[in-house]
Amino acid sequence: MTSSELWTSATADRYDAEESEMSSTAVLGPTLAFLAELAGEGRALEFAIGTGRVGVPLREHGVPVVGIELSEHMAAVLRRKTDEDVLPVAIGDMATTVVPGEFTLVYLVYNTITNLLTQDEQVECFRNAARHLAPGGRFVIELGVPPLRFLPPGQVAVPFDVSEGHLGFDTFDLVEQILVSHHVTRDGGDGRYRRDSSRHRYAWPAELDLMARIAGLELEQRVADWDGAPFTQDSAKHISVWRKPA
Repeated sequence: MTSSELWTSATADRYDAEESEMSSTAVLGPTLAFLAELAGEGRALEFAIGTGRVGVPLREHGVPVVGIELSEHMAAVLRRKTDEDVLPVAIGDMATTVVPGEFTLVYLVYNTITNLLTQDEQVECFRNAARHLAPGGRFVIELGVPPLRFLPPGQVAVPFDVSEGHLGFDTFDLVEQILVSHHVTRDGGDGRYRRDSSRHRYAWPAELDLMARIAGLELEQRVADWDGAPFTQDSAKHISVWRKPA
């Protein structure tokens, strides 16, 4: 078991509703096109597949998909959408769980590598990806750039969402590279709010490149979004692609 925090049944049941924007055509269209092109005629493996936000439509897009998921509750929500023989899911952590066969694509989206709270575990995640890849296969990560430029001396939090139904902000431990994501969410129509938080280990693109080298992978591409916009010093996130040598 890794240090990743487990999703509860209640959190899993409301996940899709709270992340409806991330499931929109505007978001998923470019994501699926990007991943499907890299998968080619082969199979794809999704680390931390969750409720299948990406994996299910990618399978419907014609790419055979297998998933690994730590939370049985999240996997249970996915299972309501598609059968095991259509999209198999292994319950386990993404750093050490091994599934049969080789894949042309392993991918990890929406900042999820930060759920691994130590550098060693993140390195093992890269090694696990390399273990599953066929020669010439790719490992893809979608990850935000740590927003430390918004953290002047004396400030302890960076807001990322201030809206009518939700307040979100991150606090940082700069020594351990741990951020805590805090959420205050309107819960129903009676004026009540629900407070949640989760811990994450942030990492810079250069640190990920070193993890990839340790795992025997080579950086092939880094862009700012799924549409392929150039990655610059002002980019809020990156899509990085590492290749296993043929």
